[in-house]
Amino acid sequence: MNDHDSHRAPARLVPVEQLNAISSLIAEGAVFEGSFSSRNDLGLKIDGVLKGDIHFQNGGTVHIGATGVVEATTVEADHVLLEGKMRGTIIARKTLEITGTATLLGDAQYDVLLDVHPRARMRGKVEYRGDIDAGDQGQAQTNY
Repeated sequence: MNDHDSHRAPARLVPVEQLNAISSLIAEGAVFEGSFSSRNDLGLKIDGVLKGDIHFQNGGTVHIGATGVVEATTVEADHVLLEGKMRGTIIARKTLEITGTATLLGDAQYDVLLDVHPRARMRGKVEYRGDIDAGDQGQAQTNY
């Protein structure tokens, strides 16, 4: 855990065990150009700069830290926590959390849960990819 981790607010949606299991890091001051992909349920934290795509076919957790910058990219994983800056598209298959320090210039798509802090800066569209009527049917059945 670096100094920045001790000062950040706890994640509200992304499971803490997923964040603690992250084993790959692009450190502050480092620049990575290229694509990152895995078929395994791994985690990646970006505190530096990444120019390229991130794609986890199964599972995956991506944490873009407060000093992290991700450019010209698509990020796809089960869990995405954005604290830094992102230019591109986020696809979160389970949870998408955008904190008050985050800037997203691009689109965000999520399948299950979304949490956007009121101070987050976003320019783009946010789209729920799940079954939009599934929740309504469940509520209607329980109200009878």
